[in-house]
Amino acid sequence: MNYKQEKDFIIHSYSLNYLDSVQVYSKRFFDLLLCVLFLLTVGWWIFIIISICIVVDSRGPVIFRQLRHGRNNRPFYCYKFRTMKFDPTTKFYQAQRNDPRITRVGYYLRATSMDELPQIFNILLGEMSIVGPRPHAIPMNRVYSEKIPWFMCRHVVKPGITGLAQAKGFRGEIRTQRDINCRLTYDLFYIKNWSLLFDFRIILMTIKCLLFNNKNAY
Repeated sequence: MNYKQEKDFIIHSYSLNYLDSVQVYSKRFFDLLLCVLFLLTVGWWIFIIISICIVVDSRGPVIFRQLRHGRNNRPFYCYKFRTMKFDPTTKFYQAQRNDPRITRVGYYLRATSMDELPQIFNILLGEMSIVGPRPHAIPMNRVYSEKIPWFMCRHVVKPGITGLAQAKGFRGEIRTQRDINCRLTYDLFYIKNWSLLFDFRIILMTIKCLLFNNKNAY
């Protein structure tokens, strides 16, 4: 299957699922319901505590925003709690194990994935979903799209806070070609087989991964 055939197949597969308006609206309702419930119960005070810790620990903004590709490759600002020392002049490169840029508070936020919590606001804005392919920084997308012809096909859906690849343990630094190939394979499998029930399964798998297989969170 060549690049064009692969792309057409992926888009067609997703479109068949997307035409089921009940599932589409249910997914959006599910996203909004979980985000609002989280913010009203524990989110508001967790945000306050984390913000204070970040301010006390190091200078710089509490929220870090980074341009990433959303659905149909439209750029959007993805929000995260800042976990690195603030330096607006530094060029982008991936976080690595024992990265000296990571702050003390940032280490714990990354280890628990709580640095991703501000992406709840990306969901409320309709830019992301709870489950979907994880968005990469735009410079990373440019590199991998040159190496893998159908790489950008993963953006026919909204990106997610978690995805099938992350639930399977593929998260954090991309060190080998296998890392990115496995992530892409899982992302495309999710797009082809998307359903609301599948989203629930991935959320449960992600929780299990965070508790028992979180070695790549750094």
